Amino acid sequence: MAWNTPGSDNSGGSNGRTPRRRPDGGRGLDALLDPLRGLFGGGGNGSGGILRWVGLVVGLWLVFNCFVLVTEQERGVVLRFGQFARVLMPGPHIKAPWPIERVIKLNTEQSNAYSDTVPVFTRDANIVNVDLNVQYRIESPEVYKFGSRDPERILKEAAQAAVREQVGRSDLDTVLNARAELTEAVETQLRASLKDYRTGLLVTDLSLPNARPPDEVKDAFDEVQRAASDQTTAINQAQAYASQIVPEARGEAARVRTSAEGDKTSTIARAEGDATRFSLLVDQYKNAPDVTRKRMWLDTVQDVLARNRTVVGASSRQLIYVPMSDQRGTTTPVAPPLLTPELLTPTVTPDAGDVRPGRSTRPTGREEVTR
Repeated sequence: MAWNTPGSDNSGGSNGRTPRRRPDGGRGLDALLDPLRGLFGGGGNGSGGILRWVGLVVGLWLVFNCFVLVTEQERGVVLRFGQFARVLMPGPHIKAPWPIERVIKLNTEQSNAYSDTVPVFTRDANIVNVDLNVQYRIESPEVYKFGSRDPERILKEAAQAAVREQVGRSDLDTVLNARAELTEAVETQLRASLKDYRTGLLVTDLSLPNARPPDEVKDAFDEVQRAASDQTTAINQAQAYASQIVPEARGEAARVRTSAEGDKTSTIARAEGDATRFSLLVDQYKNAPDVTRKRMWLDTVQDVLARNRTVVGASSRQLIYVPMSDQRGTTTPVAPPLLTPELLTPTVTPDAGDVRPGRSTRPTGREEVTR
């Protein structure tokens, strides 16, 4: 028998126990469910209460399913019956419930990375391993989802193809030491390829940080590099020597040319002077043959004695040898000339017209010639 029912004995029944009352008056969980029972028909098992519960669940599902919140880094791609409908920008949005519409959120601000090492042949038939680093992000959510089947795979293959093509057009020295222009060309080609293949991806940065020969041919490659370095050193040394010797040779040639021009001018002037002097001497000889002949003889003897430093005494027939000192103070012995007084003092016979009657003939030789 239930407690506190009409017609029952509240004295405790046969066992004499009195039921305890709860502090809240015996209601417990019923006190919390009373508002809901009132809303859905008092908690009965009728169909009205079930429908109200179903309606509440459906309403909550519609509210949460139709409301979409897109963050600042995201873009929402709305599909209507599986077909692209629109793109949701950051902020709250309302859409049709599933299965009519559904939203795919894509993070368009997140940067993704792809790195690889690509073996490539250069233009001069050398194999080299080129390190490739690509930073990319989603540029167009619509194209990214529906432009191609696998955008990331396409990006990897397009990046390798761009590296092979651009490195194949360059020589080994450019790949190893001057990759700035090569990197720019690879990045430009990769961006064009991603646009042509409709991947919806944007390359934000591309770099080729390192290029090295394969390990199998590293020793031979190092030997070739050393030979190329030695060749460059030899060429630089030859160019430096040429830069030094050519100006010296040109200066020496200019000096010789100037000296030759000076000798030419001097020789011509001397020859012209000698010719003029001879012409004047001829004129003087025609006017006074004896005087001119004697003067020429004296000039010749004076020139000879000036060169051999010899003193001649005509009266005593003695030859005095005087040694000559050079500019350095050393005495240079000079062999005495084989000259005789008769040779040095020839007798000059005057013409018959020059001898006047009653006057004695003057001696023609000198008593002594001293130098």
